[in-house]
Amino acid sequence: MPRLLVLYHSQDYGHTGQMAAAVAEGARQAGCEVVLHNTNDARFDVATFADYDAAAFGSPDYFSYIAGGLKTFLDDHYVLDVRRGVSGLTGKPYALFCSHGGGGRVAAIMAGLFRRVGTQVGDTLACRGAPDEAKLEQCRALGLALAGAALG
Repeated sequence: MPRLLVLYHSQDYGHTGQMAAAVAEGARQAGCEVVLHNTNDARFDVATFADYDAAAFGSPDYFSYIAGGLKTFLDDHYVLDVRRGVSGLTGKPYALFCSHGGGGRVAAIMAGLFRRVGTQVGDTLACRGAPDEAKLEQCRALGLALAGAALG
């Protein structure tokens, strides 16, 4: 059974967390084992990233940039991949999602930042404010598509 990581940052309103749960739901429906990790609760141990077949990354838009916990993941990923040559950290299918209060520029930023992870599945899914049922269904579909890429 493929393992999928949903790494996200969510606090205060929980909009990104709602999206993360829906992405995870879609991936589970496709038969993936899913681990949800909120960087607001704890730092993600990037050394375990090689254990996953695919990943979804979600962030709120903080002044047109990603949340610090996801930036920390990218920094840690770079150090292990490039400087230490740890295998299994790249070449993975991944998906991106974000929430914002009106700017939404983080969607384009994320597309550039996460490229070294592997191949992006679908477009970056952005949501202004709280996700409604239609947006949550798009998140489920993104999780399903990501699971399909993980299943090969």
